[in-house]
Amino acid sequence: MEQQNKIRVGIFGGSGYGGSELLRILLFHPDVELVFVTANEQAGKSIGEVHRNLNGLTQLAFVKSPEELDGIDCVFLALPHGQAMEVIPRLPGDLKAIDLSGDFRLRDQSVFEKHYKQPHTAWSAQAEFVYGLTETNREAIRQARLIANPGCFATATVLGLAPLVANGLISGRVVVDAKTGSSGSGAKAAANTHHPQRMNSFYAYKPFTHQHVPEIEQELEHVGDWTSELVFMTHSLPVARGIFASIYAEAKSEISEADLRKLFADYYRESFFVRLVDGSPDINWVKTTNFCDIGFAVRGRQIVIFSAIDNLVKGAAGQAVQNMNLMFDLDEKTGLLLPGTNP
Repeated sequence: MEQQNKIRVGIFGGSGYGGSELLRILLFHPDVELVFVTANEQAGKSIGEVHRNLNGLTQLAFVKSPEELDGIDCVFLALPHGQAMEVIPRLPGDLKAIDLSGDFRLRDQSVFEKHYKQPHTAWSAQAEFVYGLTETNREAIRQARLIANPGCFATATVLGLAPLVANGLISGRVVVDAKTGSSGSGAKAAANTHHPQRMNSFYAYKPFTHQHVPEIEQELEHVGDWTSELVFMTHSLPVARGIFASIYAEAKSEISEADLRKLFADYYRESFFVRLVDGSPDINWVKTTNFCDIGFAVRGRQIVIFSAIDNLVKGAAGQAVQNMNLMFDLDEKTGLLLPGTNP
């Protein structure tokens, strides 16, 4: 793109971890001009003052709200659950928007209100939202105006299961044992995410009730004939970033690891950001990147899929930018060739 044709972008909610990652990516996206970033408590402060890793990289400061939205091509909403539904109805009808919260992911209002424990005040807008798991919904995303960016656990889980579901290979119950780093709890400290509590701790939370469960099942039904019982358990890891999911399933007949790898390779042949690894992936390999690393183990009909992502990148901001690229007819890798670090 020429300079004058850059995508003019705004961010609602740039002071948290998701907003910080959007800034880290979008400030260096070759086809983006970042116009405004909002924040409530941090309004008036420079981005570099709030996000010290970005100090010296931009002159932008946080604002309470944008002066106007005329001339803006796309906005990202990195707001707490429940706030995007207040913003979306006020946006111009031709403005593209990508919501990183859970406000518009679920297609059943009663299910949303049960799992997010709040009324939905903008349900009439939900029908226009397209679910933004890039690898399973690419063509719909290209045509979309409004995107509901997936949850981090949902991203890791559905990417691990989609090839099996699409090919009708699963028999019976599926068990997902998923673990996440503390950044998934947000930038504001809480008793269970405070570093002295978290650093030497390990515990399960929201058993059978996590809000990503209906989202996972909804998307698997979109991918293929999903009729299995899902047992989904989340755990808190003593690390800052990363999600690791161990997904246990049983195939309808015996399958070799080589055949399983070929199945995944075929399904993700057009998906640059899904990498198949030998044995188990490691969250260190995907931290700060937009990759999802997937590994396998097989014993007869028993299958375990290992899936690892950075919850803030492929699980949030990176996937949001990947979706923006598709919406504006760019190569989906643009601005997202983010290598990890070693160590």
